[in-house]
Amino acid sequence: MKIAIYGQADQNNTLLYVQEILDELRQHKAEVCIEEDFYKLLKHGDSLPPLSTFNASRGLDPDFDMFVSFGGDGTILRAITYVRDLGIPIVGVNTGRLGFLSTFKKEDVRKVVQEFVAGAFTIEERSLVEVLSDEEIPEFDGFNFALNEITVSRKDTTSMITVETYLNDEYLTSYWADGLIIATPTGSTGYSLSCGGPVITPWAKSLVITPIAPHNLNARPLVIADHTVIRLKVSGREDQHLLSLDSRIATIENGREITIRRADFSIRMIEYTSESFLKTLRNKLLWGQDRRN
Repeated sequence: MKIAIYGQADQNNTLLYVQEILDELRQHKAEVCIEEDFYKLLKHGDSLPPLSTFNASRGLDPDFDMFVSFGGDGTILRAITYVRDLGIPIVGVNTGRLGFLSTFKKEDVRKVVQEFVAGAFTIEERSLVEVLSDEEIPEFDGFNFALNEITVSRKDTTSMITVETYLNDEYLTSYWADGLIIATPTGSTGYSLSCGGPVITPWAKSLVITPIAPHNLNARPLVIADHTVIRLKVSGREDQHLLSLDSRIATIENGREITIRRADFSIRMIEYTSESFLKTLRNKLLWGQDRRN
C-alpha cells in the first residue's frame, strides 16, 4: 500500500495527528511519501522518521492508493494541483473549521487507514471545470482547472462589473454584479452557497452559475447541465478584473473572452461509509437541529 501525505500548515496539533497516522500505516507496512515542504515544517529534531518526499513535479504516480490531506477544504483544493490527472483517491483530515471536503475529524485519523484497509468506502468521481483563453494565463502555471469554482470579480474598484454570458454560443444575459461564480457540485457548498446558490449533490451532472451581489435583483442562480460551454466577457470602469480558480487568482484585461467547460478528467474522492456526503450536510449545516426532531 502506497500513501501520500500533504498539508500546508502545522496548526491545532497537526504533527500529533500525522504521527498517529504514520504509526497506523507502519502497522500495515505501508509505503509513505510526504510533501517535502510539509515534511520540513513538521520535522522538528527527530519528531518524524526519515520519509521519502514528493513535490508538484516529481514523486507521485498512479500507483499510489491514497492521498491524505491534513487541513481544511482550502488544503484539498491545493492538493489537486499535486494529484492532477493521476487518479489517486483523496481523503481529507479536517484540522480547520467547517470542512465539506475534509470530512474526517482529526481525532479519528487512525480510522482513515483502518476503514480503508477494511474496504468501508466508495470512490466518488468529482468533476472539475477548466478555463480556456486565447492567451496562456501564467498565474495558473499550466494548470487551468478548478475543483470548486471559477470566478470572475471586480478589481481595485467599488463599482460593479458587467459579465456578458453565453451558454453554448447562445446569449443568456449580462450580469451587473460584483462578479460571477461558475461552481461544480463540489463547489456548490462553498462560495456559491454563501452567495445564495443551491446545494448540489456531488453525483449530479450539473454546474451552477451564481451572481455575486447582483444589481439586477431578479438575477438568480441558474443550474445547467455540466456539458454546457460557457463564454464570459467582462466590462467595467476599470481596465482589468480578477479571474480565480479555487484559491488561485489572476488579473485579466477587460474585454478578453474566456471559455469555461467541464474538464476531461475528474478527481477521485474517498467517501467512507461512516462519513457520507449527506451526513456531512446534516452535521455542517445543522440540518434537523430542532427540538421537534
